[in-house]
Amino acid sequence: MRGSNLRVKLKLNYEEIAKGVTKNIKVKKYVPCTTCSGSGAKDKGSVQNCGTCGGSGQVRRVQNTFLGQMQTVTTCPTCNGEGTTVTAKCTSCKGEGRVYAEETVSIEIPAGVQEGMQLTVGGRGNAGERGGPAGDLIILIEEELHKELHREGLNVAYDLHLSFSDAVFGTQVEVPTIDGRAKIKIPPGTQSGKVFRLKGKGFPGVNSYEKGDQLVQVNIWTPQNVSAEEKTMLEKLGQSPNFKPHPDKNGKSFFDKIRDMFS
Repeated sequence: MRGSNLRVKLKLNYEEIAKGVTKNIKVKKYVPCTTCSGSGAKDKGSVQNCGTCGGSGQVRRVQNTFLGQMQTVTTCPTCNGEGTTVTAKCTSCKGEGRVYAEETVSIEIPAGVQEGMQLTVGGRGNAGERGGPAGDLIILIEEELHKELHREGLNVAYDLHLSFSDAVFGTQVEVPTIDGRAKIKIPPGTQSGKVFRLKGKGFPGVNSYEKGDQLVQVNIWTPQNVSAEEKTMLEKLGQSPNFKPHPDKNGKSFFDKIRDMFS
């Protein structure tokens, strides 16, 4: 009989998902007994043809009915379809032909896999009894959370916090990506909520040429505590026309920006 399937969880970080990786994992499962080579017998002389089915593994029965003779073929109940019986069992596996042990399995993980995706490795599950074929090993992918980035499909999102002065005068900053750091230029007068797109800095599609982007959203940092001198300066600035809000009527709404970020 065929061995059962095994399911294991495999946690991957963003870099491993983006590039693909080979993982060697230890799996506890049933493996063929090395003492009897999976036969379950003490030695070669301890295996003989089944006396019930003659080695065919099947039993034929003929029944007389009013329509004539009906022939049925069923699995031999004595040998369970194996065609042989064991007269003396292997002492290592107690006649099962398999033992419970730990095995290292090498798994090729393609680039672009996602949380919840399942990969099947044929024939690396539990070994079957007495030489039966092995089941499959099913890998359930889990994503390790990134400290700064967030995944949405093939895209990657990052929240960039800027000081008020940097937003007014413009600056150049470094942002983390899944394969290192990248520099982006912040133009003068950048508004909070502005989204910069780093083309091709996202995740690749599984077995495809498609690739996502990294989306960097600007958040203007507002001080929560200011000194008396700073308060006076800010009050004077607040009276200037340049510091009065003048939103662009043609600009996109918050919901439009969110939709664009993950489209």
